[in-house]
Amino acid sequence: MPSLKLIRRVAVALAALLVVVIGIVAVLAVTWVRRPFPVTDGEVQVPGLSGKVTVVRGDHGIPQIYADSSEDLFKAEGFVHAQDRFFEMDLRRHITAGRLAELVGEGGVETDRVIRTLGWRRTAEAELPTLKPETRRYLQAYADGVNAYIHQAGSPSKMSLEYVVLGQKVPDYRVEDWTPADSLAWLKAMAWDLRGDYSAELMRARLASSMPMSQIDELWPPYQYGTNKPILSAQDWSPGTAAPSTSSAGSAVPTVGARAGTVPTTARATSRTTSATTRAGATPAGSQLPGPGDKQVQQAYAAVSRALAAVPQTLGRGDGIGSNSWVVSGSRTTTGKPLLANDPHLGVSVPGIWYQVGLHCRSVGPSCPFDVAGYSFSGLPGVVIGHNQSIAWGFTNLGPDVSDFFLEQVKGRTYLRDGKQVPLTMRTETIKVGGGGEQTITVRSTVHGPILSDAIKGVDQAGDSPPVNGRRSPGAYEVALDWTGLQVGQTADAIFGLNTAQDFQQFRAAAKEFAVPAQNLVYADTKGNIGYQAPGAIPVRSRYMDAAPGYWIRPGWVSSWDWKGWVPFDEMPWTYNPSEGYIVTANQAVTASGTPFLTTEWDYGYRAQRIRDLLAKDDKVSPADMARIQMDTRNQFAPTLVKALLDIDLGHDDFTKQAQDLLRGWNFTQPADDSDSAAAAAYYNAVWAKLLDLTFNDELPRDLRADGGDQWMAAVSSLLSQKGTSAWWDDKRTAGITEGKSEILRRALVEARLDLTRQLGKNPSDWKWGRLHQLTLRHQVLGGDDVPGIVRSIFNLSPKEMPGGSAIVDANGWNAACTTSQAPDGCFKNGAYDVDWAPSMRMVVDLSDLDRSRWVNQTGNSGHAWNDHYDDQTDAWVKGELFDWPFTRKAVDAAGGDTLTLVPAPSSN
Repeated sequence: MPSLKLIRRVAVALAALLVVVIGIVAVLAVTWVRRPFPVTDGEVQVPGLSGKVTVVRGDHGIPQIYADSSEDLFKAEGFVHAQDRFFEMDLRRHITAGRLAELVGEGGVETDRVIRTLGWRRTAEAELPTLKPETRRYLQAYADGVNAYIHQAGSPSKMSLEYVVLGQKVPDYRVEDWTPADSLAWLKAMAWDLRGDYSAELMRARLASSMPMSQIDELWPPYQYGTNKPILSAQDWSPGTAAPSTSSAGSAVPTVGARAGTVPTTARATSRTTSATTRAGATPAGSQLPGPGDKQVQQAYAAVSRALAAVPQTLGRGDGIGSNSWVVSGSRTTTGKPLLANDPHLGVSVPGIWYQVGLHCRSVGPSCPFDVAGYSFSGLPGVVIGHNQSIAWGFTNLGPDVSDFFLEQVKGRTYLRDGKQVPLTMRTETIKVGGGGEQTITVRSTVHGPILSDAIKGVDQAGDSPPVNGRRSPGAYEVALDWTGLQVGQTADAIFGLNTAQDFQQFRAAAKEFAVPAQNLVYADTKGNIGYQAPGAIPVRSRYMDAAPGYWIRPGWVSSWDWKGWVPFDEMPWTYNPSEGYIVTANQAVTASGTPFLTTEWDYGYRAQRIRDLLAKDDKVSPADMARIQMDTRNQFAPTLVKALLDIDLGHDDFTKQAQDLLRGWNFTQPADDSDSAAAAAYYNAVWAKLLDLTFNDELPRDLRADGGDQWMAAVSSLLSQKGTSAWWDDKRTAGITEGKSEILRRALVEARLDLTRQLGKNPSDWKWGRLHQLTLRHQVLGGDDVPGIVRSIFNLSPKEMPGGSAIVDANGWNAACTTSQAPDGCFKNGAYDVDWAPSMRMVVDLSDLDRSRWVNQTGNSGHAWNDHYDDQTDAWVKGELFDWPFTRKAVDAAGGDTLTLVPAPSSN
């Protein structure tokens, strides 16, 4: 038996060896981590440049690029995007092309099946030759810049640390050259995530088999135009007004409207509460669908939901996801010129969605017209949101109804169309799987679009011949999707048009090309004008839509139900220098008018009205005021619910009364950690989650549970105001008991008190909203719960305590369904109140002096883990702080930073 001395000697030797091994691994790890970091000073050769390009990166690594030609400018943008974010770009193009499995292995196959079926990449390729010649040149120059980086880097491990990790699973992965179609395909992903959200349409249809329409209608009460005002008031918008002619600078005369008089009256909006009974109206013969309770129709609806869920998040999805943007005229600002604020609410991730950049022609003129800075998407040339030397613009999602599902009667290789069987369009797609293997799918399409039943197992269950008008179909039912994003459009032209527009007319001309995703565009210029434009490809539907609300799948076999074209751009709402002096867009209704028809599914306007109220408080608004408004945490719905909660008599339950008392005198704000307000906010949101569960989730499928967004606030507000008893107030999980409103409210108070006692402690005054409501910025591929912890720790950021919440101006959204015992898929394992969408960036543009504009990003400009700029803006973003945004060359040089010179590579001839 070895002696104790020998054991100690061996142990010391092993320990020493272990230290050496750890040291070697650490050195290698540092090498792997730092290897892809970009060169940011000195000189780098880039093939194809016509002259020198200067790239100045300030304190946060934000490049300001200076060139003598447009092509050199975008070639340099492609190069620096790739330097900082190439893996993100490569991931995006694999997703949008339906080639994710090549990058991540078998786990990407289901996603690829859906994307290939939708055909995003095919649409992008068809779109390219339809763009303006200069747009195609810019896209090609950008691709050349990306490829210069790819060829210089050589191997994937030199491009990003992610490739080192994924290489353990897909060792033979090779990076392909970038193409213009790769950039255009990303626009399709943007359009998909920001499309009019039709999850509500599917939800209505799926619930129709289990409850009466009158109960379903209570989940979507009518929009309250009198309480939460639309974007354009009646006095500042009216159909029939022509577009403005060139006006004098800073004209105070309001010009408003949209020549909507020629829009077909059949394109009017349907009410949110349209009943299924209207489906029996005058419709074409043979066009009626099976009843919503038909089992096989319900299978179709559920299968469609599964297909949609298979598409990965690119920008972000979910109830309440939207944006804030507003612009204030100089007559109402302390600067005497307009101020413009924007903070798009999108999914959260690291790196963040946006990349900050400045693009400057050294001599601005017709051959090189760019002098612009703002937020770009890596993989796409130009600036998406920002300002140039004359104008500024911001986006919020318009959210129009731009998609419809069609049931198709399929027989063999044909489908029924106006009484005749016509051929399906068919193509074969091969999905390659990284690490080995491939799968082949057949994609079938009708005149309405791709058949989703080929994409996800189970969709074709809708094809088992359900009855139509009491008769069995001779073939099978399939489900096709008609969506504007699959139409060839010129959105890429619009981006460059916005970048170079110098006045409102040029701004509108650019907006006319912005087909998808349709956005609310706000405008301001240095001459003192403000404006708004709603662009987008908006379908005009058949005259039978009132007889079958938009949330029912349409009969594809009768052409009368097809789309009838597009709402003309000149008939879309707009305004110029409105009399009110400001324009607020936060995804609320655009106008109270139903012409032209845009959607019935507006955000209910809690955020928008709060912004309006804050702007109306002061005669003059300062840039600092604009930034403070962005961080406002008042819950506009809370006064309604708190009043009802304080009316509940808890009897001798002093334990729950302790918590209930937090709500007395609460100012309805939701700070992360601010004494009494933070404690009240924690309890309020816990009660809100319990109330939703007790009221709705007992009757909703797991994947449709109440998430707590604006729709649910409007629904509960309506239920609380009703004199009668709604069926929703009965918890079906308590057999033999009918609770009623008061009992449900009491149980929510009691159960929330117990939950927070377990989570935060017995003393309510110690509770803080931020301890519950946290944000962990996760890597899109390597940050999930299924990834080993050591890998997650490299790419993810540490949790941050967050203020705000859903339907609040500081919109750090969370999913109340994740607090339930049977949470839906997609919830994080730890953190029921975790933030899953948030302001992706913030900016305040000062049109009196563009160099005094301010901005901040959610993470940082770099996509490289452990780089100084990976998360160097996150703490400021959490606190609501903004950074200086130098624009002029003088201001950029004064700010200092690294300077990289890109020079033409010697000719190989």
